[in-house]
Amino acid sequence: MLDHCTPWPAECAERYRAAGHWTGETFGALLARLAAEHAGRVAVVSGGDRWTYRDLDERASRLAAGLHALGVRPRDRVIVQLPNTAVFLETAFALFRLGAIPVFTLPAHRSSEIVHLARHSEAVAYIVAASHDGFDYRTLARRVREEVPGVRHVLVADGDAAEFTPFDSVPVPVAGTPEWPEPDASDVALFQLSGGTTGTPKMIPRTHDDYLYSIRASAEICGLTPETVFLAALPVAHNFPMSSPGVFGVLHAGGRVVMAPHPAPGTAFPLIEAERVTLTGLVPPLALLWMETARTTRHDLSSLEVLQVGGARFSDEAAARVRPVLGCDLQQVYGMAEGLVCYTRADEPEEYRLTTQGRPISADDEIRVVDRHGDDVPPGTPGELLTRGPYTIRGYYRADEHNAAAFTPDGFYRTGDVVRRTPSGHLVVEGREKDQINRGGEKVAAEEVENHLLAHPAVRDAAVVAVPDAFLGERTCAVVVPRGDAPTAAELRAFLRGRGLAGYKIPDRVEIVARFPVTGVGKISKRELRRALAAGLAPTA
Repeated sequence: MLDHCTPWPAECAERYRAAGHWTGETFGALLARLAAEHAGRVAVVSGGDRWTYRDLDERASRLAAGLHALGVRPRDRVIVQLPNTAVFLETAFALFRLGAIPVFTLPAHRSSEIVHLARHSEAVAYIVAASHDGFDYRTLARRVREEVPGVRHVLVADGDAAEFTPFDSVPVPVAGTPEWPEPDASDVALFQLSGGTTGTPKMIPRTHDDYLYSIRASAEICGLTPETVFLAALPVAHNFPMSSPGVFGVLHAGGRVVMAPHPAPGTAFPLIEAERVTLTGLVPPLALLWMETARTTRHDLSSLEVLQVGGARFSDEAAARVRPVLGCDLQQVYGMAEGLVCYTRADEPEEYRLTTQGRPISADDEIRVVDRHGDDVPPGTPGELLTRGPYTIRGYYRADEHNAAAFTPDGFYRTGDVVRRTPSGHLVVEGREKDQINRGGEKVAAEEVENHLLAHPAVRDAAVVAVPDAFLGERTCAVVVPRGDAPTAAELRAFLRGRGLAGYKIPDRVEIVARFPVTGVGKISKRELRRALAAGLAPTA
């Protein structure tokens, strides 16, 4: 295990190996096996590129050799900031094969996050696109290199690299160059990042053994086959589209990954039609936008069999509209880059699929739901979710102080999510602890109010946040994206009262906006909403 990473206790590791969860296979060995089994099948489609499994394997090996020739060594950390292209997978597997450790960052990250991560990880290299979505990453790379001298190499994946190493000119050594040792499957394969909504993101170490177990189990639960065609609509550096089951799960099954440069319907819908996409995953705001656009699209979406929705709670009302509007099944996904992943299953009653966020992957996922004192609450009672298991980390990288608060002494991860557990073992996400608004001592769960607002026919999306109040401490503000003509605040309040919502839960303030600020993966950024409200966003009521 890499220094500054918390390993699983030896007895747990032995149990997970005995159960067949940890198999000892590495990502590099996985790709070699897939290339042998599916050599000529198309693995990834990206723009005009259509790479087979053999192509991807050969390109990853060639790039790994080139990186080694540059001086990148096993266990070196490399910042990877690439959009949804085939090069992302080439880079990831090259680093896996070399035994170097990618630190996957989102295209939306900027100097604050990248400089911090480069320093914190002691990265030796930084791999970026020249530009994406109107942003020039070469300017960012110059700043990173200036502020973090340890970043010896900057590789640019496309375009004019100028003072940096162009991706297509990485030196490939001549035959006979000594090979590097195969990584150990128990060692760190990659770093994911925490959400970072309250500060700079923390680094999440995932091993070959634990991450590949999550991927294999996800692929099985989701019924993936070589005929699966997955549209990677969300940024693939994020855990959900990467591994739940995501691009890695689809490759594990021998399927085809289609990279979408943007998740908007105008980009995604033509790809669904052209590639006969069968599976994709979205966050709730995008799912709502897709459903709105699908009503009038001319594109053929009939190949789509399953829409996964995760990253945040999907309202019951919105969930019920997926099949009537998109003509496909809904699979709810709940999880975190730190580990635990839950799915609804295709063979479950519709009630579970529409109203819960699923149940855990593994029989060895341990779940506790506790009150503020850390005591377990009865089934059906909301409380904070704690979890540990064969693919949930035991600590963030180089974060001893934070780990002391984020993990219990016996290794349970404190998720910060408020959930309730049904008798069937399914979880219903009630919100985040910080999303509970304390209105004069009365606790308002933001997602409960949002769920009711989304049932209004003139509301396309809604977010409820706290605003400071000198008398009550906090009041509630509902920020609404309308569908068509905007409803008035009075209409919305009357609607909520008509649904039996408690008086103290009726929003004190209502704002109508055209769109929400979003995080790098497309989830609503409540932090930015609160900031905009504090800056004086003009109230409509």
